[in-house]
Order: sequence, then structure tokens, then C-alpha cells
Amino acid sequence: MDVTMDGTKQQRRGNTRQRIQDVALELFAEQGYEKTSLREIAERLEVTKAALYYHFKTKEEIIVSLFADLTQPIKDLIEWGKGQPHTLENKQELLRRYSQALSEAAPLYRFMQENQATVRELRIGESFKDRIKDLRDIIVDPDASLADQVRCASAIFTLHAGVHFLQDLEGDPEKKREAVLEVAVDLITQAHQGSQPS
Repeated sequence: MDVTMDGTKQQRRGNTRQRIQDVALELFAEQGYEKTSLREIAERLEVTKAALYYHFKTKEEIIVSLFADLTQPIKDLIEWGKGQPHTLENKQELLRRYSQALSEAAPLYRFMQENQATVRELRIGESFKDRIKDLRDIIVDPDASLADQVRCASAIFTLHAGVHFLQDLEGDPEKKREAVLEVAVDLITQAHQGSQPS
């Protein structure tokens, strides 16, 4: 019975932590990271500042935890990609999975795009850059022509652009994501065909 109670307490604590992250990210998007206070986050959540402090002492802790939680699937994807042969099919699959991971963490990536100075100060920018380099190293064939290497790198940035620049376009978000993925896959496919011996 204690195990169930502990599990329930942990689940409830996890839900509160996630609610704090979601509300903080919402406020950061509305009024900016610098202009948002812990007090405002607590008020939006309708909890005391002490209750908020139980989970996070600073705004930086909230953003760093969001980054860690929301980018874990990307870290897992990189590990998967490193263990796969560098075939066209695996590169296409990596792009599909990356597109889905970006979609699920879209609010965080928009925050990072719109608050680049803050992201640099918090050092999550370096971690993100390292992950992008890892993805690039999996997708780009170092023996390919320079143009094909650029196509491969561009496939990754096409997915990023889809998260940020297409958000204001009319239309179904899933259809927009699929269209962006189609373009990214086309770039990888074209690069792969260019690097094949004739």
C-alpha cells in the first residue's frame, strides 16, 4: 500500500511539475522570459510562491528542466541514429522521428528561437547546438559533394523552419508538418542519389 501511495505522490508531483513548466512557457511566450516573474507563474497556477519553490527555485531551473524533458526524445533519437547504418531509409526515418519530436516540443523551440540571448546565457543553447551537430554527423555523408552535404544539413534546418516560420500560416498543423517533412526528405533523397556512383 505504501508503494502505491508513493507512486501516486510521485505522479501528482510530476503532474504539478509539468503544469508549472507549461504555464511558465505560456507566460514566457506571452510577455517574454525577462518580464515574467515566479510570482506571476504562481498566480497563474493559483498556488503559493512557496508551493512553486518546492519544485523550482528560479525561472532558469524551469527552462533548463523543460529543455531536458522535451529534448530527451531527440537525445534518444541521436543514440538510435548512431547505431544504424547510414542508409537512405535510416536517414529518412531519422527525419520522420525528428519532425515528430520537434512537433511535440514546438513551444520550447519557439521560445528558444525568440529568446536567443536568454538561451545563450542559460547554456541550453550549447546543448542544443551539440545535438544538432550530432544529427548532422549522422545525416551528412562526409564523402558526398559539398552541395549534397549542404542538402543534408538543410533538411534538418527545414524541419526547424517549419516549427518556427509556418506557425502563423493558415491550415492544419499536422498537414503543415507533413509538408515540411516531405521537403526535408526530398533534400536527403536528392543528396543520397547524388552521392551514389553512376
